[in-house]
Amino acid sequence: MNRNLFWSALAATVLLASAFAAPPPAVSARKALDLLLNGRYDEFSQMLTDDAKALLTAEFLRDRVASEIKGFGTLEQVGEPETAKAGANDLVSFPTRFSNTTVGIQFTMNEAGRVAGLHFRPGSELLPPVWVRPAYSNLALFKERAVTVGQDPWKLGGTLTVPVGKGRFTAIVLVHGAGPNDRDESIFANRMFEDIAEGLSSKKIVVLRYDKRTRTYASQMSGTDYTLREETIEDAARAVAFVRQQPEVDPEHVYVLGHSLGGYALPRIVAESAKQGTRIKGAVFLAANARHIEDVGLEQAEFMMKDGGSPDRLRQLEMLKGQVELVRHLDPSVQNPPTLLGLPVAYFFYLKDYNPVAEAARLGIPLLFLQGERDFQVTMEDFELWKTGLSGLQQTSFRNYPTLNHLFIAGEGPGSAAEYRKPGNVAPAVIDDIAQWLSAQH
Repeated sequence: MNRNLFWSALAATVLLASAFAAPPPAVSARKALDLLLNGRYDEFSQMLTDDAKALLTAEFLRDRVASEIKGFGTLEQVGEPETAKAGANDLVSFPTRFSNTTVGIQFTMNEAGRVAGLHFRPGSELLPPVWVRPAYSNLALFKERAVTVGQDPWKLGGTLTVPVGKGRFTAIVLVHGAGPNDRDESIFANRMFEDIAEGLSSKKIVVLRYDKRTRTYASQMSGTDYTLREETIEDAARAVAFVRQQPEVDPEHVYVLGHSLGGYALPRIVAESAKQGTRIKGAVFLAANARHIEDVGLEQAEFMMKDGGSPDRLRQLEMLKGQVELVRHLDPSVQNPPTLLGLPVAYFFYLKDYNPVAEAARLGIPLLFLQGERDFQVTMEDFELWKTGLSGLQQTSFRNYPTLNHLFIAGEGPGSAAEYRKPGNVAPAVIDDIAQWLSAQH
């Protein structure tokens, strides 16, 4: 069965406690399952959280979900559910046998008994592993609150973690990598940004993380000629301005951390903030690519195909190579396709002359670069490009970790995409190194 037979989990935030006790999660989930399997989508929609309704629209349910269920064949049996906790939510998965396949139909249920997420999983994967809070996170040492970054039509939800105690603290803003990431940069059971936020706030550092614009406003951005500026830079600069205004924050000690594409964008984030009159004290680059995204993307694809692949996968790789060549030789004087590599062609024109290493060298602020040596997405080649290009700058520091991957989670052997399915946490050494570096800037 196709292992891509599911959608990303939908996050739910409970704003008000229910005035009445909600039914057991499995009971509410079974009701939702029956409505779904019987095509009663209007009633099913009434069980969704507001966030889930924005993604599981009536049109999506009738077109995409109904088509998916029809492809499973005739319903034969619904088994007893498996349940698990995921923070304040409950995961409930029903092994559901159809004439063509067996599927684990999983619901994420919030505390009020409403559906916050839907997954279709192969029958052998009824429930995914769940995130486990790292040992270095001490809940007694910090508190968190929901915040909103920006007030315009692109405003974004976020979480601010604040150390317990009086005084004004150093603060850092976390900027996502590529893709429509949530505020935790969730990948399967891993939540890299939640690890970092709770780890640093346990060490008396305020941390802001927020949902990415391409996640919150996916439908509005689809079909528009957005660039890295609209995808990442504008919102990061707004997040920095926002966190400087918080009463617990020392506005003279605000930093920004970028992971992967977020690190690649950091020089322009710092410059954008400066244009707006907001000074960033320093920047932390985690697995930041120094090369153009098309080159890094092609290298990733070739790595994943190094042991061969199906004819279809090989054809896809050749198509990818052709699109990369088009990106490398973009000419504004000729007709170009509207999209390349799944992004608006304007995205690549914006980056055509971008040299992140050269721009980083002109920032004049402390910089910290961290790199996992087992990272196959952004490799040690990029790390060395940063080191070489920034050699001689006194305020620049570099650290690499032999056992860590792109998520800064420890492992063994060559890195792989399959490794991301295994639950883990950001290595304690990374949290310690960031905290110590921030402290040394005072």
